Amino acid sequence: MYGFQQVLRGMANPSLAVREVNRLYHTQLGRQTGNPRGIDVFEEDWDNLLILDACRYDMFEEQHSLPGTLESRISKSSHTSEFLKSNFADRDLRDTVYVTASPMYYRNKDRLNAQLHDVINVWQDLGWHDEYRTVLPETVGKFALDAAEEHSDKRLVVHFLQPHYPFIGPTGRHHFDLDQLNFEWDSALTGDMGISDEVLWTAFRENLDVVLPHVETLMTKLQGKTVVTADHGQMIGERSAPLPVTDYGHPPGLYTEQLVKVPWLIYENGPRRDITAESAAREDADVSDETVQDRLADLGYL
Repeated sequence: MYGFQQVLRGMANPSLAVREVNRLYHTQLGRQTGNPRGIDVFEEDWDNLLILDACRYDMFEEQHSLPGTLESRISKSSHTSEFLKSNFADRDLRDTVYVTASPMYYRNKDRLNAQLHDVINVWQDLGWHDEYRTVLPETVGKFALDAAEEHSDKRLVVHFLQPHYPFIGPTGRHHFDLDQLNFEWDSALTGDMGISDEVLWTAFRENLDVVLPHVETLMTKLQGKTVVTADHGQMIGERSAPLPVTDYGHPPGLYTEQLVKVPWLIYENGPRRDITAESAAREDADVSDETVQDRLADLGYL
């Protein structure tokens, strides 16, 4: 679930070492992958699932003005790779089209062994924004509407990157150098980032503000029952558990409330779609390993 290098880093830094102890607690000494209290998103009732990456429930509740009824759910994951493994792996999802700004599915597709009708990798060349080192939410929205028109009889999963880093609001652009591809939330945990929690919160909130209008556009244009949710949350200086270390980011294998309580906003727009399952529509285009690694580095994963 996590690598030998992470263990070595944990041994070298007290805060990281405490995190590793907490991770062992949450994963039952590494025997458990994924949060057992979390929901299976494909067993829930929806036609369109709009996923915000790393969006906390409390932040969403305070900031959004979207139509619909807001509830909460508990996620199976504290990291996108866990979310995919816990929800997609070894599933027959031929009634579903996945539009994603994240390279995580492509990176893990062979291990996931999921059968989807189509996967639209927006993060490839046409969708990637070279200046901001991410996929902008308006780009995701355009790809999603095209997919909905082409696959009108399929469930639609749309995975935005925001509010996940890189920060593309004014505070984030001022304080974070997007030309440095070695961003890690661990540097906040170890005290090496040099950025205050207040600045981090502001940058994160601005990233949510950037994506919400494009989420609303999809909600009002997509037919049927739409749910807005998140793959996982985010920690920004809260105390983890059971050992009370101040933690940051969304490390896999930690299932604190900030990391697994996610929004579940329900909105119905017109009649429900008739959903049918079919074989895969096309094969994924090959992408070089270097491109995948570069995208993940830009997003702060490597």
